[in-house]
This record gives sequence, structure tokens and C-alpha cells, in this order.
Amino acid sequence: MVFLSCEAVRWVDDEPWPGLVEVRFTDAHQQQWAFIDKWPVFTDGDDLAPDAHYPVEVVILCDILTSEDTANTSDTVKISVSPWGLESLEDESSSKCGLIN
Repeated sequence: MVFLSCEAVRWVDDEPWPGLVEVRFTDAHQQQWAFIDKWPVFTDGDDLAPDAHYPVEVVILCDILTSEDTANTSDTVKISVSPWGLESLEDESSSKCGLIN
């Protein structure tokens, strides 16, 4: 399993239970990606709550994709956040989230 470090930036809502948070990261092209899902998707601790001091470091489970445009670059990879079925707020239904360092 591969985890991408991200930041939970805000508590979105108490419903559906156990509550929703917004998580963001910036890729190698400086594009910001945002996701909203139940907080246990991003952490196994209890550090996310409505009254937490945001931002909070969290992780997203991801897959590393192989493609020709990244095959010759050793320090960037293309990822997919499909293991948890996340879709970005930027409407990327494929969940392919660009290149990360």
C-alpha cells in the first residue's frame, strides 16, 4: 500500500456519520486537488473532529500508475486515488490525480 501525505483543511459536516472532512494536496504541476469524505478514510486516529485545529496531516491511500510520460522521470509519479473510490472536487471521475514528487 502507498499513502500520499495530505492536509485535512476543514470539517465539512457531522452527517453522514461519523462526519465529513475536506482534504487537499498539491501535485507537481502546482494543481491543487480536494476531496471530501468521511474522516476515517484519511486517518485511523481521532485527531479529526469539528473542533480540531486545522490543517491536520492525514493520508490518502493511492495506487502508483505507470505511463510513458513518467517512465523517464525518477522523482515524479502519476497516482490514482481509486483504492477508496475517491473523486476530487475538481470533477476528475477517473481519480487520476496528476504527478507528485
